Amino acid sequence: MVEEAASHTPSLTELQSKATVNNLNFYYGSNKVLKEVNMVVAKNTVTALIGPSGCGKTTLLRCFNRMHDLYPGNRYEGEILLDSTSTNILSRKVDPIELRMRIGMVFQRPNPFPKSIYDNVAYGLRVRGISKRSIIDEKVEEALRAAALWNEVKDRLKDMAFNLSGGQQQRLCIARALATNPEMILFDEPTSALDPNATVSIEELIGQLKKRVTILIVTHSMQQAARISELTAFMYLGELVEFGLTTDIFNSPKEKRTKDYVYGHIG
Repeated sequence: MVEEAASHTPSLTELQSKATVNNLNFYYGSNKVLKEVNMVVAKNTVTALIGPSGCGKTTLLRCFNRMHDLYPGNRYEGEILLDSTSTNILSRKVDPIELRMRIGMVFQRPNPFPKSIYDNVAYGLRVRGISKRSIIDEKVEEALRAAALWNEVKDRLKDMAFNLSGGQQQRLCIARALATNPEMILFDEPTSALDPNATVSIEELIGQLKKRVTILIVTHSMQQAARISELTAFMYLGELVEFGLTTDIFNSPKEKRTKDYVYGHIG
């Protein structure tokens, strides 16, 4: 059991919906790996997806920006509605490239492009057709400041991104995601490849970022979920077993499977 969950959590009635998942199924070919998932992602909060390896949490995360479209044979059923437009983002009418500007993603390992620090952050802006240097300069600085990286790199923006430390590279990837002014950011175990000091920095940064974006994070660490999230979803064998306030999930879970996982009996 995790002894200390986030103490700043508001009640469920105080939370405003940002995205709604309705009857979501997902298939890798003929293999059904998500089963009738229903949940709400609250605006300007951190929602954690937890569960044992292979439970479907990363699969669910990647549905939100259609990463599965990159591979043949994958198939969605159901819908994910963005409350800003009530658009089903799984619809074929939605451009996945544009969607990924609105819902950014930060991966398990830092994956900067083989470009300069500046060009990494500017990449999405240029994809969107922004070419005026003064605008790009402004947005690059804004994103790097939001990712708590500006003061460390402002004098070497032309350096290759690979010259940064692992923690700095991950913050650069966060800045790259922020540059296009997304509505949501998806984090897939963003600290699993980092040392403890870099992990603390990323967790603190996530706490700041939720003021401007909605965050959905996959983590294997229940302690991390308790520290940084207001809401937690426990997944098991492709099912969303229990979803609610993080404090409730960790301290008074309603479902036996949730209790067994939190207490370390399964996983």
